[in-house]
Amino acid sequence: MENSLLYPCNNRYRDSRLLDGLWQFQFDPTAKGKAQHWEKGLPQPLKVPVPGSFSELFTKEQQRDYVGDFWYETNFFVPRGWEQTTLWVRFGSLTQRATVYCNGVELTTHEGGFLPVIAALSSVIRLNQENKLVVQLNNELNETSLPCGTQKILPSGRKIAKPYFDFFNYAGIQRSVWLLSLPQVAIQDYSVTFQREEENALVNFDVQTTDSNSVQVRLLDAQGKLVAAAHGKQGTLRVPHAHWWQVRNAYLYQIVIQLKTETGEILDEYSDRIGIRTVEISGTKILLNGKPIYLKGFGKHEDFAILGKTFNWSVAKRDFELMKWSNANCFRTSHYPHAEEWYQFADEEGFLIIDEVPAVGMMRSTHNYVAAGSGKYTHFFETPTVPQLKANHLQQINEMIVRDKNHPSVIAWSLFNEPETTSAYAKEYFTEIFTKARQYDPQKRPLTGALEKNSQPDKCQCFPLLDFICLNRYYGWYISGGADIEEAEQLFQQEMEKWKALNLNVPIVFTEFGADTLPSEHKLPSSMWSQEYQCKYLKMNFHVFDNYDFVQGELVWCFADFQTAEAIMRVNGNRKGVFTRERQPKDAAFMLKQRWETK
Repeated sequence: MENSLLYPCNNRYRDSRLLDGLWQFQFDPTAKGKAQHWEKGLPQPLKVPVPGSFSELFTKEQQRDYVGDFWYETNFFVPRGWEQTTLWVRFGSLTQRATVYCNGVELTTHEGGFLPVIAALSSVIRLNQENKLVVQLNNELNETSLPCGTQKILPSGRKIAKPYFDFFNYAGIQRSVWLLSLPQVAIQDYSVTFQREEENALVNFDVQTTDSNSVQVRLLDAQGKLVAAAHGKQGTLRVPHAHWWQVRNAYLYQIVIQLKTETGEILDEYSDRIGIRTVEISGTKILLNGKPIYLKGFGKHEDFAILGKTFNWSVAKRDFELMKWSNANCFRTSHYPHAEEWYQFADEEGFLIIDEVPAVGMMRSTHNYVAAGSGKYTHFFETPTVPQLKANHLQQINEMIVRDKNHPSVIAWSLFNEPETTSAYAKEYFTEIFTKARQYDPQKRPLTGALEKNSQPDKCQCFPLLDFICLNRYYGWYISGGADIEEAEQLFQQEMEKWKALNLNVPIVFTEFGADTLPSEHKLPSSMWSQEYQCKYLKMNFHVFDNYDFVQGELVWCFADFQTAEAIMRVNGNRKGVFTRERQPKDAAFMLKQRWETK
């Protein structure tokens, strides 16, 4: 069950209690906690909220920029009536790596900061008395886990992060924590795939359980009416006159899975909401339910003032309202899987998601936004640590797909962002990554990855692996910006002609293009950092896009301003947002709204 990433579901057979709230917290800069048995209780704790990003909570840079071990602790009771069930703890994520203890006993370890961590509690739990849950975390960056980076030791001995990526290295227990009560024999997981049969749909299912008891699967429509049923762990539901899940016009069915004895006694039940839809690539088109779609929207970070990367329903609601207002239909989870609730919201609203694993920073540069496009080569995939990195990369891809595979909103998996792709070493690395990733997804969604400027069509060795090509390009900002924007457009056209000459017959989607903009700056004539220049820059890019019919999407970088490490090219973070960090529109938002109304 540790591999079961099913989102908590409450019914007659399953129960859950949130453990969110104020937890005990302690930094451990000398990594002495384990030797001193902090798993049995923290000696000098502070109180912090869970979920939360600790860097946003304090007023001193030593705490904001802290790198190393840190610990969380809370106490809980097992509710009455749970004695005959199996007990679990489920973390939405633990960033970046963690060891989980209960009552002083180690339960599990996990590498990777953006996917769920599940641990069995039954063998260590104390009924009718208080239990102590302790988590040791570490947020150090290296080249063997994702995202990649390093750290620096200051003269004082204090560590600071040096990420190879351009977003703040927020860490902590940043998503909700559940105490779960599940049946002794239980449903572990399920998968669905879809086929069209004229106006009908076939829903193929595969259910995994902890034993060999029988399974019944039912499908209910939006009004709760039964439309199909079948028995067995594998089978097909035939849905007459199916309602297809459409872009910005979502229709969700409810799937109900029951685990039964031979006499018909129900042992477990799990229900979920699914959308019936198909996704495929046909030539230069991206097809949803057999019809072409054009992706328009944003690269998107989980980032908000005070919250950091903490999920918050109010922020999510505001973000989806802004995306609907702008006439967008898609976003990329840049550069890591987001909290599960984002996908649930997208399922309901009919938004498309390119789901991205945190394979970012695969280039040795702490200012990668400058290095991307400079031609710099850092021999990233030629080091002895590559096998360990690859194992972590594959693990996180597998966990991402296991978690998100049944969301209709997820139309593609992005397996990297801006790595070095110009060497045979990179080709060998990513060939294995893509080969194995294709085996993980029952729906066989398209696989892609975002290529930076150094990955030119005549140099990149990895783009043939992609089902559709994603390009991150900053002509007019990092390359020939400001007064040179006329030259930038010419250089951009020249590159696009190279892609066109390859006759690849696949779609190209622009997953990043943008210009830093301060909402306070207005200039006539326009100049860099002004709102007028951001609009001018975007119009230039659109002019290039519209010249090529194989361009099938534009995801602006980025949805909203977000926090980064300090740098002379960053004014309190990355300011390329179409919206401010407070979610107010810049002038570019109105221009996008008008373009996307008819695009």
